[in-house]
Formats: sequence, C-alpha cells, structure tokens
Amino acid sequence: MLNLYRDKKTLDLRCVTHFKIDSAILMENAGNSLRLLVEELAPLGSVVLIVCGGGDNGGDGYVLARQLMEKYCVKVFLAKEPKSELCKLQYQRILALGVEVVSEFFPCDILVDCFIGSGLKLPLDSKTKEIILKMSKIGHIKIACDLPSGITLDGNGEVVFQADYTMAMGGLNYALFSDYAKDYVGEIKIGNLGLCSLDYAQDSCIKLLEKSDWQLPFRKKQNTHKGDYGFLSVYAGNKNGAGNLSALAGLRIGAGCVGVFGNLYPYSLELIYEKEISIKTSAFCIGMGMGEEIPKNFIEFLAKNTDIPCVLDADILRKKEVVEILKNHSHLVLTPHCGEFLSLWENCGFTPLKKQEFLENKLQYLMEFCAKYPHVVVVLKGANTLIAQSQQIYVNAFGNVSLAKAGSGDVLCGIIGGLLAQGVNTLQAAIQGSLTHSFCAWEFKNYNYALTPLDLIENIKKLH
Repeated sequence: MLNLYRDKKTLDLRCVTHFKIDSAILMENAGNSLRLLVEELAPLGSVVLIVCGGGDNGGDGYVLARQLMEKYCVKVFLAKEPKSELCKLQYQRILALGVEVVSEFFPCDILVDCFIGSGLKLPLDSKTKEIILKMSKIGHIKIACDLPSGITLDGNGEVVFQADYTMAMGGLNYALFSDYAKDYVGEIKIGNLGLCSLDYAQDSCIKLLEKSDWQLPFRKKQNTHKGDYGFLSVYAGNKNGAGNLSALAGLRIGAGCVGVFGNLYPYSLELIYEKEISIKTSAFCIGMGMGEEIPKNFIEFLAKNTDIPCVLDADILRKKEVVEILKNHSHLVLTPHCGEFLSLWENCGFTPLKKQEFLENKLQYLMEFCAKYPHVVVVLKGANTLIAQSQQIYVNAFGNVSLAKAGSGDVLCGIIGGLLAQGVNTLQAAIQGSLTHSFCAWEFKNYNYALTPLDLIENIKKLH
C-alpha cells in the first residue's frame, strides 16, 4: 500500500527542516525527475514545449528547460509572470542561458504542464481556462507536473489538462485518484526529490492499494471438506437474477456451499435453493434485487445471530430498517453506489446532501459516516472504489469502465460474501473482494463494452 495525501506541503517542509534539503534542491530534483521521463519518452532532438506558471510548479518547469536544452529543442511558454522567489530565480537562469520564451502555442513532440500544480482555487478565470484547453490540444505526448492543471486538492475541476503522464513529486496526492481525475491524469509516476520515498513519506489515513496487496483464497491444506469453507446464504428478491449472480460469485470465490432463499427460481444446478435460511450459514448477502420488503425471517435471523458477517447491498441500503441493523450487528460490509449512499446517509440521521455536493467532498462525508459507525466497512463504488472503516480509507484504482454494467455490483457482493463465509474478516474481505472484482475486468479493458456479470464470475478462475 502507498500513502495518499490531501496536501504535501508538510512533507516538503519536513524535507527542509528535518533532512536539511532546502527548497531549491527539491526543485532541482523535481525538474530532474521530469527530465528523466522526457528522455524515456522522446528521442533526442524532439521539440519540447514547457508551459510555466508563476509558482513553484512553474519553477520546476524552468529547471526542466535548463536541463533539457542541450539535447532537445526546448521552448518555454510563459503562462503567468514568475511570482514565487524560487520561480523568479529559475526564470532568470533560463533567460541567462538563452532558452527561448514564446508567446504562442505550436505543435510539439512533448508538452509539459508546469502551469498551476497543487495551488489551484476555483473558479478559474477565462484566460486560465483558455490556456488549459490549448495545452490539451497540442503535444504528441502530454506530461503534467504533480497535478494536471485544473485539478483541485480535493480532486475536482472545471477545465482540466488532459495528461498522458502525471509526475507526482515525492509522493501521491489523493486528488490524483478522485473519480473526476481518472479521465485526466494518465499514467501516474512518482518523482524522486533527492531522498528515499520511505523517508519522504509519513503515515496517512488514506492508502492506495497495490497489486501486491491482493491475495486469493488458495487452499494449502489437503485434508479438508466443504464445511471448512463456510456456507454463504444469499437472498434472491423480486429481481432474482441479481441474487443468483451473487450466489454464483460466492461459490466461484471458494465458499464451500452457497444457499439461495427467497425467490426460488432454479437458475443453477450448482446452488442450493432453500425455503428458509440455513442454520449452517456462516455469512450472508442481501439487498441485490430485493425489492420493497425486507424479508421478516432475515430480520429475525440477524437478531439471533449478531456475529454472523453480512454484506448489505442495493435496495436494503435505502430502507429505514437498516439503521437498527447498523447499530446492533457487529460484522457488516456495505456496498453502495452514490445514490444508495445518499439514501443511507439520510436514513442514518445526517443532513441530506445533494449528489453534486457529495461527489465533490466524497472523502469527507465517507469519513463522517464511518466515524458514527466505526465497526462497519463501507465499499463505496465509483470510478475508483473507496473502502473505509473507522477513519482509514483504502483506494482501489484498478477498476475500469467495463464494470459499468448492471449486475457487476451483484458479483462484487457475492465475492465479498464468499470470502466472509470462509472466515476472512470484514475489512480484508472488502479489500480482497474489490481487488478481485477489478482484476476480473482487466481482460475486457480493450473492448470494454462487452463485459457481462457472467464473464466476471468466469474470470475468477483465470486469476493468479
């Protein structure tokens, strides 16, 4: 896992005060990180246009211009007059060296965005919007320094530079992994500021999941039987296909047995269809296609079995009865999308939110909800999925647009339920289930319209 930061100013200041690496050296190393990326992407002699603003982000661009000028055709576009002291100093250096400063955009091999960085405040003025739009239209390869211009520290924006690569300096801003930013950041790399990344980093309550964090439930012990891998019960409601998809996913991820109750249409010979909840149940999934009514026998079952882990999804998250379940049950995973979370939020007594207000401050509201229910794990689905418990948040950025199809969430619910049935704790089941779900979609990233929920389930067996 990697740390994500709302703001890296304190980390940069720590480099100066604790490690005695002053701001000028940090800027020199930032420019060098950009230089290494340019050299990796473009042959010698390529035309490089660097767009510089008035702050330290612009200073990074001037350092880059100086470092590239011997081997590349380098030109600087002055988007704003130098304002910070370091930016002024670096600007004077490139002028003394004869780097060409231009006043018009033109076609180039590489365009480097050193315009705004992390200091953006909305709304943007018309001139700033015009510059960002022009930057996005030129350059065979486009690189952003730290953050694409137009992205705020909360990951929002109005008009944003369209980068192919973003070089994050020293560490990663959370803003790079907001839903909004996913269409603009391109491939993200971390630039070295002259010290080990472990020294630069400080522990953060926001973590970025890596592939190395992923673990499948491989069975090492041979002398076992189906009962050792749990019994997952799934409620199939009015739209019974949803429940059946969850059940099949739970079976595929390794649950020893999966039983379906509710609407008993026999979709699959691999599932057990029962009139009542099995006494063998070791985990539960409910809400997918449930409809208007929460089944009475489920409420009674939960009241008697408050320690059996349960995944609550879709329709049940919109019901007022969910509040009592949250209060009384000790092992819950909730898997809402935005609309379901807003209903849940209001039912739990929080001030109602408009959708846009929530989307612009998603991290804040998720943390507020989890502070009230610290025992609950929330898997908030989106372009990048947020998995939260108490005040800790894990970002899964591996999903792709092929998952934007009805039934994908039902499969996710079943994967998490299947892991819970096997004894995985709620937080790890949510993390491992979300990663597994994302990796199942990788095969479809090049023809992303074609993925179906059954494809996702089938792909579980292909993972390694």
